[in-house]
Amino acid sequence: MRRFLFVALLIVACRHSSVEGPGVTALPDSVANYFPGETWRRAAPAVVGFDATRISALESDVAGSRYGAIDALIVVRYGELVVEKYNNWSADRAHTMQSVSKSVTSLLVGILQSARSDGSASLDKRIVDIMRRYAPFANDDDRKDALTLRNLLMMRTSMDFWEQPYSGSPLDQLNRSTGDWTRFIVDRPMTGRPGGTWGYNSGAAILSCAIIRELSSQSADEFARRELFAPIGIGGETWFKSPFDGLPHCGGGLNLRPIDMARIGYLVLRHGRWNDRQIVRSGWIDSSTTRLSQGPELIFSSYNSGYGYFWWTFPTQRGGADAGVIAASGAGGQWIFIVPSLDLVVAIAATNSAGLDLLYDGILASIR
Repeated sequence: MRRFLFVALLIVACRHSSVEGPGVTALPDSVANYFPGETWRRAAPAVVGFDATRISALESDVAGSRYGAIDALIVVRYGELVVEKYNNWSADRAHTMQSVSKSVTSLLVGILQSARSDGSASLDKRIVDIMRRYAPFANDDDRKDALTLRNLLMMRTSMDFWEQPYSGSPLDQLNRSTGDWTRFIVDRPMTGRPGGTWGYNSGAAILSCAIIRELSSQSADEFARRELFAPIGIGGETWFKSPFDGLPHCGGGLNLRPIDMARIGYLVLRHGRWNDRQIVRSGWIDSSTTRLSQGPELIFSSYNSGYGYFWWTFPTQRGGADAGVIAASGAGGQWIFIVPSLDLVVAIAATNSAGLDLLYDGILASIR
């Protein structure tokens, strides 16, 4: 009832506003049922509950590098494109996503699960069973035999795979390799039994896309194009791929237009639905974005971060204890933020950004 009343008040306010310009519309009452076509509908910040003066100041701050070197900022509330700002970047130019690629991979695994009703994509399926054609595995033992798809998605692999310091790390070796990335990952030694301590592992995401290829009989990038990107209107995506077999680098190799980052966020905001089609099961959206890991071993722990299945969570207020912000994060300050309680999506593409500070001190602070 409160949500309906708030939206109704916004509609009334909009009718009396002086908002003008191409594509700028009054806020309709069909918020949850709106999905953008080729372009998004637009509204002035005040129409969707932002302080217009603070949003204007925020755009100046972004241009002036207060929050780092930001190439693009997209803000969508109630389905309305409120901010679309580019700094030395063009709207149609794909931007590196870095580890935002992992969160997209989570969506792909969820789609694969729905398509494989035989249980072959079960989260508790052992990796050694899915990837049988790679047997025998190097460094094989009972710990490796116990590794599951769920362990990969949660980054509780206990694999000998680290990323910092980067130089000489397994990730550095893989990124420079002209050999079989899948073989490189499945042959890594284990350091413990999977399911234990959380540890960041881009190899887990790359192996997840090898599993998609194994179970769908098509490349993960082709699977993504047909099952995810095309249905929600994303185009022009590119991937960094293995020179050995074309496996896409699902740990950090995706490139998307900044405006299409918002489409990914909006799909999650709408629980996997796009128009009349359920692209990703609502249950998968819920389970994959639930805080399953938390603690000082996590990156961004000073912000009280959590981790689900390749998705981050953060509190809705700085220093809070809830997990009301869903996020995809990539090196250099790539971010997709989804705040369901505020019907808000924020996308940041950057060379180097302080994205969390921009979210808390800039965008959320601008909501009336």
